[in-house]
Amino acid sequence: MKKFEGMTDEALALLYIGGDNRAFDELLSRTQTKLFTYIMFVVRDHDLADDIFQETFVKVITKLHEGKYTDSGKFMFWLTRIAHNVIMDWYRQQKAEHIVEPTEDNDLSNLRGASVLDSYRETEMVNEQVLLDVKKMMNLLPPPQREVVYMRFYEQLSFKEIADMTGVSINTSLGRMRYALMNLRKMAKENNMELVLE
Repeated sequence: MKKFEGMTDEALALLYIGGDNRAFDELLSRTQTKLFTYIMFVVRDHDLADDIFQETFVKVITKLHEGKYTDSGKFMFWLTRIAHNVIMDWYRQQKAEHIVEPTEDNDLSNLRGASVLDSYRETEMVNEQVLLDVKKMMNLLPPPQREVVYMRFYEQLSFKEIADMTGVSINTSLGRMRYALMNLRKMAKENNMELVLE
């Protein structure tokens, strides 16, 4: 819609709060592809992704009407966070089996900032062939682990950004990455694949 050209997502959200329903239509058309891609990558099921996408937008509309959105310049971040919460709520009910998960008393506070973060900052984790194998095995990871791998390696987000977006601490994000790598190595070993981490 030409009326909304040049407007930010945040401005559209505020227009919608003010009663302009067409502003929401524009906002939806701008964000739906990126959000659905994110959801689909995490859940790996088209029907489930559709359900989660719809539930996410129901929650978005509700939160906008309740005044729970303030213009922070990060509408897509806010939207992705809501989708993340919907996904995690769904998976808590399903609980994956036979995958290494951290225990409730898992304490990663003994890991210190810079040295841990430096070890994950490589732009390339594996060579081309290993990356293809990793993509196949990622589908078998629990959603929180698959999500952190996706955000880190495909969206190039820092662990702080991942922590903020998923509503957990940096240590929890690092822990999820650690468990994801452990699970990937375990699957590689069981399938006689050799993962060479840089």
